[in-house]
Amino acid sequence: MSNEKIDLPFLQKILSNLKEAILFVRADGEILDGNQSAFSLLNKNGPSQESIYDYFNFELLMESDESHLLLELKDRNDYLIEVKCISATEDVYCLIMNKLSLDDKTSEIKNYVNHLIDSSVDGIVIYNEKGIIDCDPSFASLFGYTHTEMKQQTFSNLIDSKSNELLIEEVHTNPEKFYELNGLQKDGHSINFEIMQHPYNNQGTIVRMAVINDITERITNEKKIEYMAYYDELTDLPNRNFFLKVLKNAINKASDNNESLAVYFMDIDYFREINDTLGYDFGDNLLRACGRRLKTFLETDTFIARLDGDEFLILQRNVPDNEAAASLAESLIAEFEKPIDIDGYEIFVSVSIGISVFPENGTTPQDLLKHADSAMYLIKEKNHNNYKVFESSISEKLKTMFSMDAELRQALSRNQFELHYQPQKDLRTGKVAGMEALLRWNHPERGYIPPLDFISLAEKNGFILEIGDWVMREACKQNKAWQEQGYKPIIVSVNLSAKQFHQEGLVEKIETILTETGLASKYLELEITESISMTNEKYITSTMQQLRKLGVLVSIDDFGTGYSSLKYLSLFPITKLKIDKTFMDGTQRHNQAIVKSIIQMSHSLNMKVIAEGVETNEQLTFLENEKCDEMQGFYFSKPLPPEQLSSLLETV
Repeated sequence: MSNEKIDLPFLQKILSNLKEAILFVRADGEILDGNQSAFSLLNKNGPSQESIYDYFNFELLMESDESHLLLELKDRNDYLIEVKCISATEDVYCLIMNKLSLDDKTSEIKNYVNHLIDSSVDGIVIYNEKGIIDCDPSFASLFGYTHTEMKQQTFSNLIDSKSNELLIEEVHTNPEKFYELNGLQKDGHSINFEIMQHPYNNQGTIVRMAVINDITERITNEKKIEYMAYYDELTDLPNRNFFLKVLKNAINKASDNNESLAVYFMDIDYFREINDTLGYDFGDNLLRACGRRLKTFLETDTFIARLDGDEFLILQRNVPDNEAAASLAESLIAEFEKPIDIDGYEIFVSVSIGISVFPENGTTPQDLLKHADSAMYLIKEKNHNNYKVFESSISEKLKTMFSMDAELRQALSRNQFELHYQPQKDLRTGKVAGMEALLRWNHPERGYIPPLDFISLAEKNGFILEIGDWVMREACKQNKAWQEQGYKPIIVSVNLSAKQFHQEGLVEKIETILTETGLASKYLELEITESISMTNEKYITSTMQQLRKLGVLVSIDDFGTGYSSLKYLSLFPITKLKIDKTFMDGTQRHNQAIVKSIIQMSHSLNMKVIAEGVETNEQLTFLENEKCDEMQGFYFSKPLPPEQLSSLLETV
């Protein structure tokens, strides 16, 4: 065919004034016409006998279903252009071409990413299998390279081997979503980043435009939180949570294989006296030294943790008999008879050890720990520096404890439990904002038994679930009764223990209680401790979301006493934080600063704050000045039985 121009009178004027590079070509590739921008892009002076196929594979555009493709100019390595193909007539096509420029694409890719998520972009890179084609200064700086040095790298050299596998198996096969990768800086330091990449077709090969966000700080904080959740910071040993997790798995495996295992509850003798005599810093150093000594017993079938204070837990798998279990206890006792050097002091300590064996002494982690603890308690009372394997009845003291266990179970059926309610004051209006339901045991012979004396026992024996159900139903029933008596509706809060929160069917149970009592869900608030929110994130989130969907409020009790985490506060649907009463002690340094920070943080997260344990006018004035939402404490009212709350309810 002849190389004739398209004869349209206005075409040349339009083409000459367009900045975009435009060519008109026939289906066979013959270049008919174009503007100077197009000829400059192709590095040619004007129309000639050349075909568009001399510059790139035009056939890919003809065959592609896409409106445009990323193509590489022949004989010009890494010179990429985006070509949009429009059919002008049956045999003539209009090509609109642009050189692929990082600067030109940055705004586009950022807008694209921000459309998907609310996120900033810390770096942009264009790469293929051969290497880095281009990147912005932020990307190069993040990895410690100059822009020139970065273009000499391959993307795979910037990440570790595990991330390389993820890059090939997931990122490249399922693009346009964020993935977390581990990066390697020029100086060898590791960083964490998340990447989203968008692929372009380049004549059958793929060029990828990717955006990244630096998440090193977030990952570091998450690892710290995970460490605090499963490790004891003082001794660097696993903590109770980790031990229970490992023990549960060990029990399942032992049950499947018809094997035995032993749990050891070890306590350092006279540790309290050492602390009182030489100080808490010395005591901490002693615990660290004991932790190091225990680590020497770590074997494939041995797991060691610190429970609390001077108490340690040991799990030994594949224990053939009680004699084998006793053998490890004897070795531990012998090791701790050797002196320990602490700050120049040669300290001699001894240990008392209780042992429980699966399945003889229990088939659950809780039973095995409880029985090992009971055996340790007996041997420590009778004879220090010794061990004891659990027996069904091991001392009069334990029988007394078991007696209280029986009385506790009977207390519910004999109507010995009562609920008292402590009013909560709205510091803005001065009116009663709600009530906290508090359990009381009115024993027929011993009078009111302090909750601290029986709640822990109820936790150990599992009876806390039945007690908790009673408390929940009674609190809802009483709140509904107040409303029917004509008082203005208020919120009543009920404490949930860890066992209660993790029980199956919790949400359904609460829904049933609300239905039976006729109380609207918005007048029930559940208080969970901070420690609960650090376990099983997925389950906690799901349960809280179900409760909020039901309409029940959820608050964090004793905030500040555990491992506080902004991550969990932002993740969970929490409505209120309760500042622990220990921070109301004005004699302790930094307490006011801590309270101020909690209030400001909570308000920034759209949560209310309530302070408990308020006992003085000075404390109240401070809370009012800091815009705390609510308070409770003896300064306003002590916990009272329902019949004594009428006058306060009238102030709602």
